[in-house]
Amino acid sequence: MVQEDKMPHFYNHLHRHNETQITWILKGEGTLIAGTCMKRFQSGDIYIFGANQPHILKSDPVYFDKNSTREVHALTVFVDLRGPFGRILDLPEMNNVKKFMESTRMGIQVPSSHLNAVIEKMLMVKEARNGIRLACFIQLLQALCGIKKYKTLSTTHTEYAITESEGLRMNDIYQYTMTHYTENITLKQIAGVAHLTPQAFCRYFKKHTLKTYVAFLNEVRINEACKKIVSESFDSLASVAYQTGFTNAVTFNRVFKKITGQPPKKFLTEYMQKIN
Repeated sequence: MVQEDKMPHFYNHLHRHNETQITWILKGEGTLIAGTCMKRFQSGDIYIFGANQPHILKSDPVYFDKNSTREVHALTVFVDLRGPFGRILDLPEMNNVKKFMESTRMGIQVPSSHLNAVIEKMLMVKEARNGIRLACFIQLLQALCGIKKYKTLSTTHTEYAITESEGLRMNDIYQYTMTHYTENITLKQIAGVAHLTPQAFCRYFKKHTLKTYVAFLNEVRINEACKKIVSESFDSLASVAYQTGFTNAVTFNRVFKKITGQPPKKFLTEYMQKIN
């Protein structure tokens, strides 16, 4: 199934489905969560989400402003490997494609060096009709499985066992965190959002994300800090720390380096060098 979306913002809830999903983001920026991965997405990115992998493309807050005229645009191809196409993959000639599709369970991002080639194939699938569309889709998969260095999104696929009710609960946790990350979110508060005791919440969150809630909250904050730095919408790095929920610059610097691999000052310097 081919789906083209032009709308004010991306679907704003954590969700999953039986189909493997290939999405090219033509226009739009925000935060991607896929399994244990959280990262910034932007125009031009192409992602492949594995079957039943919980994911969300949360558009930046500016897209939800009531006066916003912004729009997102994406082209997505879905395929259910449990259906008729799955039997095509059993053909000897499709062995490499079958192995590739199995490798997408944790989600992957297409490297920038291969974007143009993959985009060309996706457009062919979009424009084709009837049996030619199927042929073009196989060409797309052949092109994808020929790429050697993918960026894997999630570090595990254990999250695929998540039930529908747990998915709704995790969505509530994510939404609350991404809305209130600038505040001092206590364990009691976030546990209340999940309708669990603090102790039960800690076990629940670690089970489904393989990280503590504090680690996830810090990832959200640093992700937002990077967005502010890249957009150059700040007075100083210290102000970025306070605007993203950190109570002091020392903690901000330590957490920033732990998550990104470099201190915020170096991150800013390297970014400025790239654009100049």
